[in-house]
Amino acid sequence: MTNDRTKLTHTDEAGKARMVSVSDKKITARVAVVEARVRVAPALAECIRDNTLKKGDVLGVARLAGIQAAKRTDELIPLCHSVPLEAIEVQLGLEGEQVVIRATARATWKTGVEMEAFTAAAVAALTVVDMGKAIDRGIVIESIRLIEKKGGRSGHYVAGDRP
Repeated sequence: MTNDRTKLTHTDEAGKARMVSVSDKKITARVAVVEARVRVAPALAECIRDNTLKKGDVLGVARLAGIQAAKRTDELIPLCHSVPLEAIEVQLGLEGEQVVIRATARATWKTGVEMEAFTAAAVAALTVVDMGKAIDRGIVIESIRLIEKKGGRSGHYVAGDRP
């Protein structure tokens, strides 16, 4: 790790946090896909599968929460730029005793949409916890990770098989 502050993109000469300028970047199509996994107890999985939870449709509410959160990412993450999202898709499904969340963010802009996809997946996962905690106090958000990223200078990224 280097102590040369000139190589750090989010700090000024004095080492203070700053927002990076994207003024010289080219506008390109950007896509990011993030996956989150939430482990739930068998009783909660059954309620989600049968849509019988007293609070309502867990997957539907979590999907809407994720979409809403993605649109507010720049308000939540201090150094994020405002990105004009063209689309945010949040898909949720039950695989055994795991709620699998996949958030896809799209924009044609100067900076990427990874944080918007991460925010969507994270808030959807938190919504599953909030709605299910009365039945399952042991809910665990097991993972949240970038699956794929396209656009920008760093090019195309696809995650490996690790969970």
